[in-house]
Amino acid sequence: MSLSKVACLIIGTVGLAVAHGHIDRIDIDGRSYGGFLVDKYPGQPNVPELIAWSTADTQDAYVQTFDYNQSNIICHQDAKPGALAGEVAAGGKVTLHWSRWFEDHRGPVISYLASCNGSCASVNKTKLEFFKVEEAGLLDNKKSPGRWASDELMAANNTWTVNIPSDIAPGNYVLRHEIIALHNAMRDNGAQAYPQCINLKVTGGGTATPKGIPATQFYKPTDPGILVDIFNNLRTYVIPGPALYNGRSAAPTSTAVTPTGASPTAASSTRAWAIPAAAPQGCRSVPDQSPR
Repeated sequence: MSLSKVACLIIGTVGLAVAHGHIDRIDIDGRSYGGFLVDKYPGQPNVPELIAWSTADTQDAYVQTFDYNQSNIICHQDAKPGALAGEVAAGGKVTLHWSRWFEDHRGPVISYLASCNGSCASVNKTKLEFFKVEEAGLLDNKKSPGRWASDELMAANNTWTVNIPSDIAPGNYVLRHEIIALHNAMRDNGAQAYPQCINLKVTGGGTATPKGIPATQFYKPTDPGILVDIFNNLRTYVIPGPALYNGRSAAPTSTAVTPTGASPTAASSTRAWAIPAAAPQGCRSVPDQSPR
């Protein structure tokens, strides 16, 4: 076995042996909010009030494709609304920090909003109808498995900044943010979804009320962006889920990078990209047989 293959095997095994990640901090307009700490809060009697939704997940686990029509895909396992809301002006930015992520867990990063039509602290998650506000997938396909939005997130110190559309009406919204890891997506039930939810209070003078759909209708296990082999010289990638909302968004703050050979869907992201150092290529992870 070549040295490079041995290195890839080690990297992939390490990525599978430990937890994946969760949002542990949210920054909005110079104010930082704590995320729901899955390695600390579950089971505690006195969890602080948060803008982040809680979850029963204690392993930084994923939602499998066979459960995409079940409630866990909305905001993760047995998720419950946060008691608070982070205030952000329409057109503003919400920066999300992930506790960790792994290079071999490559895939798209997608963000949605849903109006709570009242308080998000008591909203019924199954009634939320989300519209997609940002998406990014395959950014460079020059060498398999390519450079992905998840690589961008890691290059930015595990952070991702979501632009809140500037035209949406003020009110209470749930921000649903997720990474979909595709390292095992070449097989049935192989893609791994990591959804996270945050309560926001959007202010401003917008009037748009975009139509959304329930998160349980976002994806199917056989969607081309879900059942896909990213190691087979992928030429294009179709980001899964509903169409991107085409309303007004915050102005980009850096030079946009057009994905090489990307599909129209993949190129439609409103995310502004800063070009990072090239990520190591060619590592294919060991198929994940664990329940994580």
